[in-house]
Amino acid sequence: MRDYVISLKKNQGSLYKRVEALFSEALKSKYQGFTHSTFRVSEETHGREETRYCVQLSNVGHQIDLEGEWQNLQSLGRIDVMRTVNEKTKIETRYFISSLPNNAKILADSVRQHWKIENSLHWVLDVAFREDDSRIRKDNSPQNFAILRHIANNLLQQEKSVKTGIKNKRLKAGWDNEYLTSVLFR
Repeated sequence: MRDYVISLKKNQGSLYKRVEALFSEALKSKYQGFTHSTFRVSEETHGREETRYCVQLSNVGHQIDLEGEWQNLQSLGRIDVMRTVNEKTKIETRYFISSLPNNAKILADSVRQHWKIENSLHWVLDVAFREDDSRIRKDNSPQNFAILRHIANNLLQQEKSVKTGIKNKRLKAGWDNEYLTSVLFR
């Protein structure tokens, strides 16, 4: 089985609340009685300062996964991100469940890598496909078109005969049926 790290959202109800409460309890007791690890990293890039502090608790899955829904649940993570841009500071806290063993650096790196990929994909979809400008709203159409954009993006990335960006490949495929055929049926 592959490892997983899953971000929890507030709309996930009781699971989010149980994880949040457990971290609150751990913090109040200064992690006495909790198996934990921590990792902190600070970066300054593009005019912003960012500090990420990760705490990972292990051996607590039985307290969180009351229904036994999460196979191989090993640990819980909390990442606090303090970001300063133009002298304005914002703090955000995110919680995670994971099959990873207790190593906060590995957890933090996994989450960071996921966001790099997510941000990169979102940027391409917005710039090349103008996804954020889409006015498609009816029924399942937004989800269906998102899937089609992902498929188109993947096909265009695999096509290597033209050395240009995804946006230009997309335009070329719209103008040149031979090129479109090569993208679709490589």
